[in-house]
Amino acid sequence: MSSRVTSSAERSHRNAGPSRSDPSDPATLREIWSGARPGRVLRARRLALAIPSLVVAGGLAWLAALAYPAGVSPLAWAVLVLFSLVMGWQAFIACQYVYGLVADLLADRAKSALERRAEDPGPEAALASTGQGRTAAVVAIHAEDAVAVFARLRVMARSLAQAGAADIDIFVLSDTRDGAIAAVEEHEHARIQAWAAVDPALPRIRYRRRTENVGRKAGNIGEFCRSHGGEYAFMIVLDADSLMTGAAMNRLVGLMQASPRTGLIQTVSYAAGRDTLFARIQQFAVRLYAPLALRCLETWQGPEGSYWGHNAILRIEAFAENAQLPKLPGREPLGGEILCHDIVEGALMVRAGWEVRLLPEMGGTWEEMPTNLVDLLGRERRWCQGNFQHLRVLPWAGLHGASRWHLLVGILAYGMLPLWIAFLGLAAWRAARTGDLGLLAYGLTGQGAAAHALAALSVAVLALPKLLSLGHVLASPERRAAFGGTRALLVSAALEQAAWVILWPVLTLFTAGAVVSTFLGRVVRWETQDRDDRQVSWSEAFRLQADAVVVGGLICLALVLVGDAWLALWLAPLALALLTSPAQSVWTSRADLGRAARARGLFLNADDTAQAPELAELAQIRGLPAVPTPLRPVPREPAIWLAADEA
Repeated sequence: MSSRVTSSAERSHRNAGPSRSDPSDPATLREIWSGARPGRVLRARRLALAIPSLVVAGGLAWLAALAYPAGVSPLAWAVLVLFSLVMGWQAFIACQYVYGLVADLLADRAKSALERRAEDPGPEAALASTGQGRTAAVVAIHAEDAVAVFARLRVMARSLAQAGAADIDIFVLSDTRDGAIAAVEEHEHARIQAWAAVDPALPRIRYRRRTENVGRKAGNIGEFCRSHGGEYAFMIVLDADSLMTGAAMNRLVGLMQASPRTGLIQTVSYAAGRDTLFARIQQFAVRLYAPLALRCLETWQGPEGSYWGHNAILRIEAFAENAQLPKLPGREPLGGEILCHDIVEGALMVRAGWEVRLLPEMGGTWEEMPTNLVDLLGRERRWCQGNFQHLRVLPWAGLHGASRWHLLVGILAYGMLPLWIAFLGLAAWRAARTGDLGLLAYGLTGQGAAAHALAALSVAVLALPKLLSLGHVLASPERRAAFGGTRALLVSAALEQAAWVILWPVLTLFTAGAVVSTFLGRVVRWETQDRDDRQVSWSEAFRLQADAVVVGGLICLALVLVGDAWLALWLAPLALALLTSPAQSVWTSRADLGRAARARGLFLNADDTAQAPELAELAQIRGLPAVPTPLRPVPREPAIWLAADEA
């Protein structure tokens, strides 16, 4: 597969201006033909993930059929098939973490040349200032909190000046339709212009608002490529909640200049800067559990990676020529403008022969996340519709196998949730009829070798992702210290797991409903995201989560009518989680509880124990509560505050 990527990339680069190479040059020919061996290595890496996943999934289905034969019962067959599907998906997830751990142990042997180059503080840092083309850092916004957006811009501008990144300009690309919000944006832009005028080392900060919001964010970025693409070689795409250090931007530019085949480099931006209890739990969990999964992703995908829409650098000419999106055929929600456009844009660049790479450990790049359960559920509804639109993208001609798999995984991640609901419902119904928990208990209550083997394999599949991630951190003193030490890490991980037990049923029920509503024709509207710490009121929680309470009540009623004590005990956590979902939204949305947890050393991560100066500066500008003194690092250099820095 990689040999085809190499040859098509060469054809594309011959028309790419600054990336042009001479195909008659012997060095270029050696580079082209050397793609054969990497192609075999990449196929072997992918098989190393695919084969164990299929073997474990098949083993689960085989053991389930042996331990609980379905016979001629349609209900038993339905439970068996659903169990095999949902646990097969869990087997794939578990194998990713095993794969990621092995790749992490292999260290440089499993990393791409680009990633090894990114870790070397050598020539690429200097390349960014050698005049090989300017870079635009673009921030796409739509009716955002302009004060917060421009606060992040101040931090990034100052960081760029400190990094000596003279060839990077900042653009604010507004799609705001509300005149009052637009007026605030213009006021903040005028203030930051006055602030930047004091120091000539600061980058240019430009603002543009579209009058026609064609294509949402993708259209906004595309319009910039058409109007300003000729002035810039590269574009760093940022969201309204993105933060990236000047050193990270400089490094990305240098890597792009040194990698003429690469059309896009995606970084990993971790959630940071929010203080509600919900946000702090999620920020901790992502920091703990994401690294092994990301290591797996980078290792198997190679140059055929995916684009996540922000905190990434791309080659403007390659993007403009190859990543233009059509409207999907048919009516919304599955037709029309593509909502989750980024992954499709990445697939189109790979199809054109460009490498799309992932840097999972570069650092210096952050984002924010929904700060409460209600806002997270709203985001999941948007992402659900966007991912299912990709059903109409999958058949597109010329897409690479890896790109189709990226699209399919996004679809399956949401598609599995209704199957989980169906499995739990039908398995509980069968257990009520037979008096045996059966597959509902994953074999834990069964008799015989097959049931015992099924129970052991099921528990391993469900537990491995978190256990391996926890072990990976515990094995390193540096990683343990980043989470506040061994005790803080273990207590926080246990509490996070308890929180996940009560959050999972609510998330699953809601998202499964979003899947069904998408296919029933419900269209998600383009709405502004609330990014601040926001406490959910009781009335809002009950209004938006009444369906979860009703389902929880019906489960309790059904369990009482059935009168099976073991079944009631087994399903009690599920029913309790649904009944208390409004309380979960209210209590976990409290910032005072989040700050209290941090003060007690709970749910810490590297952004607490070794806070970057840029995060500390942003918190100071926005007047957010500071990191407690024992956790606050000594700044690398004193901050310089100007008169225009007032809130």
